[in-house]
Amino acid sequence: MRGMQIPSDHPLLLRIVDDLAERGWSQQNIFLPLDLTRALAAECHKRAAEGELAPAAVGRGPTSEIREGIRGDRIQWIEPGQALACDSYLQLMDSLREAMNRGLYLGLEDFESHFAMYPPGAFYLKHVDRFRDDDRRMVSAVVYLNDGWLPEHGGQLRMYLKDGVEHDVVPTGGCLVVFLSGEVPHEVLPATRDRLSLTGWFRRRGNEPF
Repeated sequence: MRGMQIPSDHPLLLRIVDDLAERGWSQQNIFLPLDLTRALAAECHKRAAEGELAPAAVGRGPTSEIREGIRGDRIQWIEPGQALACDSYLQLMDSLREAMNRGLYLGLEDFESHFAMYPPGAFYLKHVDRFRDDDRRMVSAVVYLNDGWLPEHGGQLRMYLKDGVEHDVVPTGGCLVVFLSGEVPHEVLPATRDRLSLTGWFRRRGNEPF
């Protein structure tokens, strides 16, 4: 699979930057190429079959704990060099990081991401992505990897926007949702089939001493 580095002034990336500037979130229904979406889904299924996806915790550091009454996804963090599809995805997200830094002056230094699989019936209650004691996460990004997803399958990402507006995103393969991590509460609704995504955060330098 070819590398996915694209110019930071690509029209698609500029559209995302404009959306973030104007309203704090962006939804691009066609973001990942179909072959990359399928390759990433296959990688997620492979890791799940090999038992590498672990129940996700709530919280951070020593206070984190598994609480399936709050979230029920299984995750594994990805690192460069593990799989060609993951490397292509990380290259693409680095192009987006450069575009956001150029257009929004956010000082984003890195990007962390994990596979997330929600089994049927699993959910994640309403929350925000930025920890109270760690302000590094600036922009959240979710890419969906589900083939042939229909609205009746459920699993929507529900975002709670300004003025009491709720916006639901159907997790169709190739769709990208980006939003300001500390400003957009959201939840994941239960689905009737496995729901796959890559969930990640663009981070700035933190205010911690280490």
